[in-house]
Amino acid sequence: VGQVPAREAVVSTQSTGILRSQLESALNFVFKSYFGHPLFNLKMVKGDRATWKAKYFVKIGQLLDEYPRIFIVGADNVRSKQMQQIRASLRGIAEILMGKNTMMTKAIRAHLPNNPSLEKILPFIKGNVGLVFSKEDPVLVRDKLLENKVAAPARAGAIAPVDVIVEAQNTGMGPEKTNFFQALNISTKIAKGAIEIVSNVHLIHVGDKVGASEATLLQMLNVKPFSYGLIVENIYDNGAVFSPEILDITDEQLLAKFQQGISNVAAVSLNIGYCTQASIPHSIINGFKNVVAVAVEAEIDFPQADGIKAYLADPSAFAVAAAPAAGGAAQETKEEEVKEESEEEESDDDMGFSLFD
Repeated sequence: VGQVPAREAVVSTQSTGILRSQLESALNFVFKSYFGHPLFNLKMVKGDRATWKAKYFVKIGQLLDEYPRIFIVGADNVRSKQMQQIRASLRGIAEILMGKNTMMTKAIRAHLPNNPSLEKILPFIKGNVGLVFSKEDPVLVRDKLLENKVAAPARAGAIAPVDVIVEAQNTGMGPEKTNFFQALNISTKIAKGAIEIVSNVHLIHVGDKVGASEATLLQMLNVKPFSYGLIVENIYDNGAVFSPEILDITDEQLLAKFQQGISNVAAVSLNIGYCTQASIPHSIINGFKNVVAVAVEAEIDFPQADGIKAYLADPSAFAVAAAPAAGGAAQETKEEEVKEESEEEESDDDMGFSLFD
């Protein structure tokens, strides 16, 4: 420092913070005057970092105590404006908490004595993720998140989340762009002075990195193939963690699977001769059949077997009894049709006067 004493050259931490704040304010004023926006976002300044961390841990602890359901959501390519829209749409339904993975993990670990089952969440807190807390139906929250997806263009270097297929179309571009399509192995022809893509082209496969040429082509075609938003990766619900695909299972599917399982249990039980609740009705019916068979052969009478024995003695009687019932029903239907036709004829003929009056 030269001849200046060392103690005078040392600046305290407090003085440095004040000077930094004043410098940021001055630069913000200059940038806002010339460019219309500040250089620094002063709202992000949260005072002492230790105090801010303590408040963050208190907040996440309160959320963990209050809400039984936690959605672990991926937040890749979600911009701040879109995040504000998502927060507004979830107001009154759920609450979103973002932060560094290390801070979220540390806060959850500190809360494990109160709720040990939260440890199941820790393996899934990786990558660019956030937490959505809710008490509502998981399907409702999932659908709300899906509603707030925003279409986005394909940028060079991005990983494609879906397949991108360019449909056959007239691009409206001039013939001078033909070489560009040939470089991408896209078959084209000139129609009405413009380039026309002959057939559908699978331009980008899911999981591939978007190249500069592909991104430029989609931009020229004004195609936004991707959509970004908060993607539900896993769901924690009262101690259980499951994938979001479980939410697509309907009550009818659950009932059908349950009935199929009961049928399998009954079949196995009957086959091995082991009595279960599922096989008891079938065992009773099979036993009754055996009793009736013995009663018929041994000519033993009891009320429940009388109808079956009468049918075996004279099956034609039951056939004759069934035929008149069916014929009677047909006759009644025919009489009703004839009656309706006669009423229509009378209404057409009788109009209160004759044609020759």
